[in-house]
Amino acid sequence: MSRGIVVREAHFPGRAPIDAYGNGGFRFADMSHRGSIQCLPSGIHGWQPADPHNIGAADLSRVLDEAADIEVLLVGTGPELKRLPAELREQLRAAGVKVDSMSTGAALRTYNVLLAENRQVAACLVAVD
Repeated sequence: MSRGIVVREAHFPGRAPIDAYGNGGFRFADMSHRGSIQCLPSGIHGWQPADPHNIGAADLSRVLDEAADIEVLLVGTGPELKRLPAELREQLRAAGVKVDSMSTGAALRTYNVLLAENRQVAACLVAVD
């Protein structure tokens, strides 16, 4: 008997540069994804922060789980820079992760450069229109 359509969590099991962004999504590894993403050592994951204008610790739980393999975290906060709360920045620092928030475009360009340099970089990127 057919179970119908099975919806799985969006996940690309590798590291790849981001080729393009806009229209509410991203292009990478000859694929596209609609919505926000997290680029982590475990791969590129679909990501839906509870409030993209106010990213909190729960939104970055996967980052904290993989903190041992991340040196720098870039957070793309959409079309404009929005600082992360001080307590969240401190929590990431305590886990050994340097964090920098910036616009999504700036974050993905910086991510691509650091990835090409084979650095331990991760990025959480809020999709923009």
